[in-house]
Amino acid sequence: MRNIIVFLFLLFCSQNSFSQCTYKNTAFKSGEFLTYNLYYNWKFIWVKAGTASMSTVQSTHNGIPAWRSSLITRGNKKVDELFVLRDTILGYTSLDLAPLYYRKGAREGKRYTVDEIFYDYAGNKCNVRQHRQHNDGTHSWEKHSYKDCIFDMMNMLLRARSFNPTGWKKGYTVDFYIADGNSRTPAKIVYRGKTNIKADNGIKYRCLQLSYMEKEDNDFKRIVDFYVTDDLNHVPVRLDMFLRFGSAKAFLIGMNGTRNPINSIVK
Repeated sequence: MRNIIVFLFLLFCSQNSFSQCTYKNTAFKSGEFLTYNLYYNWKFIWVKAGTASMSTVQSTHNGIPAWRSSLITRGNKKVDELFVLRDTILGYTSLDLAPLYYRKGAREGKRYTVDEIFYDYAGNKCNVRQHRQHNDGTHSWEKHSYKDCIFDMMNMLLRARSFNPTGWKKGYTVDFYIADGNSRTPAKIVYRGKTNIKADNGIKYRCLQLSYMEKEDNDFKRIVDFYVTDDLNHVPVRLDMFLRFGSAKAFLIGMNGTRNPINSIVK
């Protein structure tokens, strides 16, 4: 009985301490699985580059109920001759969408790096341990504590899907800080309006266009434009990625296990 009381006390304290970084999930449920075709722009020609998949299940992280989300991209052999693209992103967030853990393993060309972020919320602060495995195999670690909340790419993707765009006008902006393996960067999501997008499953969806931007050299650089269904799921239907080595796109192939009705289909 004593152990149960201690566990419940620690669980309550953990949840209370990161309450300032939570957000209500209205967009997805356990078992959601999304698949995509990837395209890469090569000398002004778009070529099929591979596939991507994203899955979310309910799990636990250090004894705390959590969402476990993974995003995997895989280039095909044809594009490997031009540029090798292998990314695996894993994230744990609380059921209220506070970030708990993040890992990104990225092979881009001949370069391979791993970023990790470990979060805790002791002292009502956002405390992060950041780890980076560099391309040469060396490792670096940093520790930081912030009064405001810090997010990562996976957590922000999940969080943004539950944004309520009612009343948004073009140019509406959400500001935040994004972290990776060794730093934090000012970032923002900008609403660009609504448009219809045809996915690779042959279905056309009414979508919200959002731009993810990061601050670089005293200016904000456009990183990804993503088009999400204009319904409560906010499923990404298309992503336009502005990469260091060119540009790429992802188009939805299929979605399974969605939480809400798909009422954004354009007939």
